[in-house]
Amino acid sequence: MNFFKILIFIIFGFLSFSVSNADNHGEVVEKAKEVIKDLENNVDDEEVPLNDPFAGNEASSTANMNIPDDEVDDIMSLYNFKLAGLISGKDHSYISLVNSSGEFVNLTIGQFLGKIKLVDLRLNEAIFVKDDKSYLIIDFNNQIREANEY
Repeated sequence: MNFFKILIFIIFGFLSFSVSNADNHGEVVEKAKEVIKDLENNVDDEEVPLNDPFAGNEASSTANMNIPDDEVDDIMSLYNFKLAGLISGKDHSYISLVNSSGEFVNLTIGQFLGKIKLVDLRLNEAIFVKDDKSYLIIDFNNQIREANEY
């Protein structure tokens, strides 16, 4: 018997709550309409940025002004790649380079990338030797520097 009394009490409470909310519903709708009108009147055209903030730094590799003149037209130039990964093991060591179109090139020590040869790895950079015995060093920040020794 107590179960039925509690059930009736819950149903009665729910109905009285929904009736009291129905009385305020008209006021809420009117206030919502007023807020929408205010927002429509105050909307200004937002200025769109000139560059895409979600594009990352993809334009920075093509805008690098430190590229030597003889490297600009070479597709297999180190300046056209970014260092994507290093794997160094006891017997073999590899690097992964990625170009602007998203294609990966995997090299092991002793292999050539165009005119340069991968000769060594460090924790966060790869070292290449050029024909004139100078070195090109690329790191994960896409900074390429030339050195006479490493």
